[in-house]
Amino acid sequence: MGVIFVARSAKFGKWASDVGLSKNVFKVGYAEEDPKAMVEKGWGGETDWTLVRKRDADRLSEEDIVARLARKEKMVDPAYYPRLRGATGIFKVSPEHVENHILVSRVMAGGSERLELKLKPTDFADYLIHNALS
Repeated sequence: MGVIFVARSAKFGKWASDVGLSKNVFKVGYAEEDPKAMVEKGWGGETDWTLVRKRDADRLSEEDIVARLARKEKMVDPAYYPRLRGATGIFKVSPEHVENHILVSRVMAGGSERLELKLKPTDFADYLIHNALS
């Protein structure tokens, strides 16, 4: 059974911010085995990608994962940005969506919604994986 993974690159995030996307860009993908080797090769001309989170994919393919996420978040079009060289599954994620997801999850679990949020890459990864699998 494969795994869904989320990776990020600081250099790619800086480039994305410079071209007007957002610094919050993440690669979501699928791997049959450990995705670490795939992540180390990198995408978009950068090799500093790091694995943020991975989880069992529940019999989903990469196409299914990308299609589910594309309904919620904006996927960066590889045809529009030649630097991507055909890489699919790179998403621009709005921090507001992640904050709302965390707040609703806390309230549904009976927690407080008044806590100050400082978003980390793992929060973005958890949000992306949740939306890809649901």
